[in-house]
Amino acid sequence: MSTDRRLAAATAFWTDENAALEQAEAIALIARQIKFRPRSVQALGVDKRAKYLAGIAQVSDLLAARLLVVYHLEYQRPMMGAFLDALGITHVDGLIEDETPKQPTPDAIQAAADTLSATFPKGDVGRYFWTLLWQDPETWGALQTRPELTELS
Repeated sequence: MSTDRRLAAATAFWTDENAALEQAEAIALIARQIKFRPRSVQALGVDKRAKYLAGIAQVSDLLAARLLVVYHLEYQRPMMGAFLDALGITHVDGLIEDETPKQPTPDAIQAAADTLSATFPKGDVGRYFWTLLWQDPETWGALQTRPELTELS
């Protein structure tokens, strides 16, 4: 991700009410990197913590996954909604409503992916596809061969 997107994701991350576990991990990681006590890192403002987190090159899979999810929830809801619309999946602002939605066919996923790629920047689409594959490779496995996955910016 670009520096600006990393910073945006990190800022959204610190305001996510459901990320307490990952936030604790990030605080410990930042504290080690800048040689502060975790309590001192926790006392920093969101902007400072976001800047430090965005500057860390390598984070755990759990933390990376949460950063990607909050980034998409904060900044990419129109794209998420367009993909679900193309699949015929009921949603509210890009979030699936049904607890157990009907699994889309590989052909339906490919058609929806084509629609998304024609509408949104390829790098954003690729990042979204990686996030879906990371979250649920069984459901979104048909995305694994998409060319957008190599066009991240």
